[in-house]
Amino acid sequence: MDSITFTVTPRGSDQTITIDLAALLTQLQTVPDQRKRRGVRYPLAVLLTIAVLAKLCGDSQVHALADWAHARAAELAAVFGLSRPRMPHPTTWTRVLGNAVAAAAIEAALQPLLATSASVELPERASRQIALDGKTLRGTIPAAARSGVHLVTAYQVDTGVACLQVAVPNKANELVVAPTMLAALDLQGVLISGDAMFAQRNLSAQIVEAGGDYCWIVKENQPTLYDDLRLLFGPQPDDLPGTSALPEDFVSVRTVDLGHGRLDERVLTSSSMLAEYQGWPYLAQAFQVVRLSQRPHRCSREVRYGITSAPASCLRATELLARVRGHWQIENGLHYRRDVSLKEDASLARKGQAPHVLATLNNYICGISAQAGVTNLAALQRAMAAAVDRWLFSR
Repeated sequence: MDSITFTVTPRGSDQTITIDLAALLTQLQTVPDQRKRRGVRYPLAVLLTIAVLAKLCGDSQVHALADWAHARAAELAAVFGLSRPRMPHPTTWTRVLGNAVAAAAIEAALQPLLATSASVELPERASRQIALDGKTLRGTIPAAARSGVHLVTAYQVDTGVACLQVAVPNKANELVVAPTMLAALDLQGVLISGDAMFAQRNLSAQIVEAGGDYCWIVKENQPTLYDDLRLLFGPQPDDLPGTSALPEDFVSVRTVDLGHGRLDERVLTSSSMLAEYQGWPYLAQAFQVVRLSQRPHRCSREVRYGITSAPASCLRATELLARVRGHWQIENGLHYRRDVSLKEDASLARKGQAPHVLATLNNYICGISAQAGVTNLAALQRAMAAAVDRWLFSR
């Protein structure tokens, strides 16, 4: 296949994004095809490449991408050198995505297209951040059931790329797969952030001993640690006569944000005092984040506590607050885009690995848009749809 690239600039943006179709096809040709050779009419790599193109053009669900391909069957067959000017039926798409391919193999094939140039220098401590978070694919929850396909993703906050995604087995939780995920990642210079579920002693020790650092939110699932944090940052008693003043190393920073009809004020207070007596593995700093949110006719106050193994010498209070806030980019930059722009939760594909495979392709699309600095994925899809159709129908 000759080199084919699409370069588009979404409306309202000055950022351009380039898709190298030949490079995409070449990488997907490394994915093992689990189908029996008899009766195979469409190469697996071609189908996966067409699926990515359809998603880039705004047709994300299985039936939608099947219709998109069917409407352009003759043109796509000519581009990919297919002997039959036809595209598969939606049932065939579901069967191929569910049984013919492993999601992990697709992820491994697409990662080189998202990788940034590696530096030969050892990264500074806590200079990069990876956020861990889970997501249940709502469209995979059967009627009268409580759970569906649940995926845990390791998301590079600094680049906006999902570097690893693992399915959680049935009747298990995210802690079952977290150690395996961490073992597969290069943690040198990385700060792993997560919600209260990941605040576990064994995970904390594993991360630091692998060369990284952790930053966890702490809640009542760790009652002793949680009570110690509340006591540390709670009201301090008055100095008793004849006693020395309480030692304090508290450092506070404050940010104020105005937007979306609300005023948000955040105050982070950090301290290393807890590390002297708590006993949590490699604990260096504890922190409290107080968030005051003001909207018309409503005001709310939220207090959260957390811990990190990164000392104040490499992660000051200002940077610590940025890391705590940066963790939620996995929701805004990845999960929200998958749900809304790529319609992941509305998908009804449940056969085999199809939900996991589609989520992996969605991660790739979110990753390439984030790397290009494109924040409006819907605008990118509209621009890409026009560019692809102009190219296909002008051949």
